[in-house]
Amino acid sequence: MLAAVALLAAIGAILGLRLEPSAATDTLVGRGSATFKATERYRESFGDHAIIILVRGDLERIVLSSNLGRLIGLEGCIGGNKPPDQAAPGGPGSPCDRFARTKPVKVVYGPGTFINSSVAEIQDQLRGRVQAAEVKAGRAEQAARELAAQRGRPATEQKRLGEAARRLQEQAFTRDLLELSLRYGLGTKVPRVDDVDFVSRLVFDPSRGPTTPKARFAYLFPNERSAVIQVRLKPGLPDTERAEAVALVRTAVRMKEWRPRDGVRYTVTGVPVLAEDLADSLADSILTLLVIALLVMAAVLAVVFGSRLRLLPLAVALAAVAMLFGAMSLAGAPLTMASIAVLPVLLGLGVDYAIQYQVRVGEAGFGTDPAAAAMQAARAGLPTIATAGLATVVGFGVLLLSPVPMVRGFGLLLVAGVALAFVLALSAGTAALVAAPRALGGGVLARSGRGATELLAGPARSLRRPARGLGRRILDRPLLVLAVGFTLAASGWIVDSRTEVVSDLNELVPQDLPALRDLNVLQDATDVAGEVDVVVEGDDLTQPRVIAWMRGYQSGLLKRYGYSAQSGCGQAALCSALSLPDLFRNPRTAARRADVRALLDQVPPYFSQAVITPDRRTANLAFGIKLDSLSRQREIMEDMRARLASRPPGVRAELAGLPVLAAEANAALSSPLRRLGTLAAGLLAVALALLLVYRRWQRVWVPLVPIVFATGWSALVLFVLGVPLNPLSAALGTLVIAISTEFSVLLSARFREEREAGHAPREALRRTYRSTGAAVLASGVTAIAGFAVLAFSDVQMLKDFGLVTVVDLSVSLLGVLAVLPSVLMLAEGRPGARPPVSAGS
Repeated sequence: MLAAVALLAAIGAILGLRLEPSAATDTLVGRGSATFKATERYRESFGDHAIIILVRGDLERIVLSSNLGRLIGLEGCIGGNKPPDQAAPGGPGSPCDRFARTKPVKVVYGPGTFINSSVAEIQDQLRGRVQAAEVKAGRAEQAARELAAQRGRPATEQKRLGEAARRLQEQAFTRDLLELSLRYGLGTKVPRVDDVDFVSRLVFDPSRGPTTPKARFAYLFPNERSAVIQVRLKPGLPDTERAEAVALVRTAVRMKEWRPRDGVRYTVTGVPVLAEDLADSLADSILTLLVIALLVMAAVLAVVFGSRLRLLPLAVALAAVAMLFGAMSLAGAPLTMASIAVLPVLLGLGVDYAIQYQVRVGEAGFGTDPAAAAMQAARAGLPTIATAGLATVVGFGVLLLSPVPMVRGFGLLLVAGVALAFVLALSAGTAALVAAPRALGGGVLARSGRGATELLAGPARSLRRPARGLGRRILDRPLLVLAVGFTLAASGWIVDSRTEVVSDLNELVPQDLPALRDLNVLQDATDVAGEVDVVVEGDDLTQPRVIAWMRGYQSGLLKRYGYSAQSGCGQAALCSALSLPDLFRNPRTAARRADVRALLDQVPPYFSQAVITPDRRTANLAFGIKLDSLSRQREIMEDMRARLASRPPGVRAELAGLPVLAAEANAALSSPLRRLGTLAAGLLAVALALLLVYRRWQRVWVPLVPIVFATGWSALVLFVLGVPLNPLSAALGTLVIAISTEFSVLLSARFREEREAGHAPREALRRTYRSTGAAVLASGVTAIAGFAVLAFSDVQMLKDFGLVTVVDLSVSLLGVLAVLPSVLMLAEGRPGARPPVSAGS
């Protein structure tokens, strides 16, 4: 048995280490939500969330120098554009070669490709016009010759008249070409990418300043100090391929072939990059802290757990964790922030089950006949431990009702992990206790633990007399104790709605995280850090009324949040980004459906594919948004969503994008009403589970009272200490229910056993706390010590998670130990009864 468990745990650990952190958006909101569906449709039509390459430096030095050629090369490299008969820049194995082979990028929008495509399009149009003019001139010449021949003119006259007709056509073409050149500022030369005059006329707006870029190109040239390259990956890439593509982009910008000059620099950033790096950072940080926590838990367990094989509970819990995460790897489940948070919670619960069972075996005569003791412990303690485990599972099971898939995954893993820890505590725990009852009992670790316990015994004895006096006063006034407990709990429930829920990334993640620094650099340079998209769908989006509505919707929002073409983003909460209405700045170009379609047909596909699909049934309205708290972003998004009600009949519109998904998930997690509802559902589920087992309401409400109180006490302590919640810790209210349920059920069931053995209420209570109470205290203190390590993390999100968990565990432990006696005495109906004097009293 032990060999098999050890082998499975080792295999599970190996498989678990292969899990990769995931920043997939389907863990934020349910796949059935309108926002998720719209985001998926957006990604299919326009590409995945953009990786941003910020090009910093003087804009003239970016586009009016040799740096433009490097940008064109870099964008082509990332886009996977390599001539089939040529080697990729950098040679085999280079980022350009790997981009060309794997093709993870759907499209690249950047200044280099924009200028190059503009030049190519103008050259193609000029070439087409020249060819058409040549054909027209030839036809005019031929017609003039034929007419002269019909009139009997000589051959020389026919030739002269034909050449004259050709010259007239050529002069008319030249005049039209000059008018076109003057209208669009093309000059008299055929444009080229190295034509400084043409590029300058294309990019800059002299009316706003000689170095100020045109407002309609703000998505490429936010201001005179920067340019932006957007890399949109193909939708549906696995997490590993997405992470590899991000790494390739970072490597590509460092290639010497694309290294800019004149002080120009690249910065790879964007919300998807931050999400990937944050997931990696959290995983690395929590795994490092867990190693330290395990050492701390082992040291504490060796001191506070007065039993042989003192570290066996920790080994059992570790085996359960290893098997659980190995199963996750086999199932292809992602390693999200929530699944990472399962690790310390499951370790604490696993330790408790193993301790409770081991104590029962010890009481049954562990040293004399281990096998018989194990059987007796199973008969006596298994129903109680199983009931506590069932109630805990049911409490965690409420998380499966959450609208956030990440939280549902958290609950599912806890349910599976608790069941696995319980099974291992009985099977592997029994096998270890039977196989080596004395082997480790006299070891160095055991002797050290006993020595430390003896050192602590003196101070403990000095505290015993005051504790007994306090305990007698508590038992003499159970109604007063419960009244005080209820008052404190009610205060906690009231102030819970006022507990701050922090959702600003700058306050949650390490300030030295490169991806966060780069995202702040992006916002400082461009005044935006992310993008909110509005996916517009209909049978025909080229109808003038639809274009007019989109133009009005866009301009109304930009005006409401402080954006203008003259002032730019600046202090605006929403900024302009590339959208379909940008192609129709002059209302006259969208006056008729035929005009709209004609313009879209003239726009190069490179530009039009960013805002509308070829079938003209899906379009995009994009808005730049600042790096702000998720709650503030959601306020803006709710206003955007409300304004969609004015859309024309037959048109569908929905917000999409990673910032929208994150804001909705945060709102669901941080809602006070939802937290209160989750607690109420958890308590109801625990009560029903206990009623199913005990079949008597009296046996249900006794352990339930401390559980109910603990939920309020925890909220009150967090409020008083000023510990804020965050998206990772906001779902931990069920932890209070689960831990309190386990402690309360174990203690109340043991009290009943002692009463059925004939002991008076107070004597039964003393015996309960001396046995099961000591085990509960040992497991609780061990888990608290482990979680306390997280409070020293440099990641604020993990630090607050550790603090919240320590508070929850401490309140659950101390609250149940302090209040349950009063509830038990009140249930006995004889609160003032004195216990009979007995041996050992």
